[in-house]
Amino acid sequence: MPSDTVDHALLRHHGDVDARPGMLDFAVNVQGSAPPPWLRERLATRLADLGRYPSAAEDLAARTAVAARHGRRPDEVLLLAGAAEGFALLPKLAPRLAAVVHPSFTEPELALRQAGVPVTRVLLEPPYTLDPSAVPDEADLVVLGNPTNPTSVLHPAGTLRALRRPGRVIVVDEAFADAVPGEPESLATTATPDILVLRSLTKTWALAGLRCGYLLGAPDLLASLHHGRPLWPLGTLQLEAIAATAEPAAVAEAQRYATTLAVAREAMIERLTALGLYVHTPARGPFLLLHVPGGELLRAHLADQGIAVRRADTFPGLGPDHLRVAVRDEAAVDRLCAAIRTTPGRV
Repeated sequence: MPSDTVDHALLRHHGDVDARPGMLDFAVNVQGSAPPPWLRERLATRLADLGRYPSAAEDLAARTAVAARHGRRPDEVLLLAGAAEGFALLPKLAPRLAAVVHPSFTEPELALRQAGVPVTRVLLEPPYTLDPSAVPDEADLVVLGNPTNPTSVLHPAGTLRALRRPGRVIVVDEAFADAVPGEPESLATTATPDILVLRSLTKTWALAGLRCGYLLGAPDLLASLHHGRPLWPLGTLQLEAIAATAEPAAVAEAQRYATTLAVAREAMIERLTALGLYVHTPARGPFLLLHVPGGELLRAHLADQGIAVRRADTFPGLGPDHLRVAVRDEAAVDRLCAAIRTTPGRV
């Protein structure tokens, strides 16, 4: 049993628990209900290959595609069965003290704590901007998101680089970086010996059920993380999806989507603010953090109306009046706003 007093069940909570089948889903940040047709067709062409084990050549081909996408070398890429696997591997770095910047995605802290790694929380106050000096000097592993889930804050790349210290490894969770037009603050192309960047394909490409992601970093760090993994850690379809979405045409498609999403996000902010809800801005991710008096009551009312939103009190530093909502299209936002207007007790 874990020896710390942190509630591990809260750290384990994710938005999919808040969204029951058939609900209008604002709780999960996956965009769309399925991959685009071209990607589904490409995956379908590999079904006939599932009778054989994935080859080293296929692994290399996927790593080569990712490396070309980010201006790296193939040995600077570690393919993952979803970004969550990357967090589960972090204890292999054997940090003496890990600092996790919050509010942010809770899976890294949970993985570290369950492995017995000492963890300190760096809790940011609104507007959730990061001061590198807030991270203890003795922390030899620092984990943070950019853009950050659930605040939708995008930290400047220079601020992240200012976290560097001798003997320290910095892990930047960029699961939502491809949802930012131009990816201006990404460190994915930064080849330094002490920065690991984690990417997910789940969100933009609607691949939550396939589990695809990767880490970018120095070969020696990646080798430490890879050591002890099972043979064939990724299947044929995962390797194909990673290679396909790293190709130039797919990257361009993702960027077009990011531009469309930014317009939808601004429209959604305006509409929610007009209803009297506090929306944290500036927001740069595909989701918004709300602060609503009576947030738990609102969440329950929306659930009764068939609409799922993400409770945010499971994120360290936030409380029951915080909610997270994914950016959705105009029709979905119409339904959300109409349901909010009917909340009991609203004036």
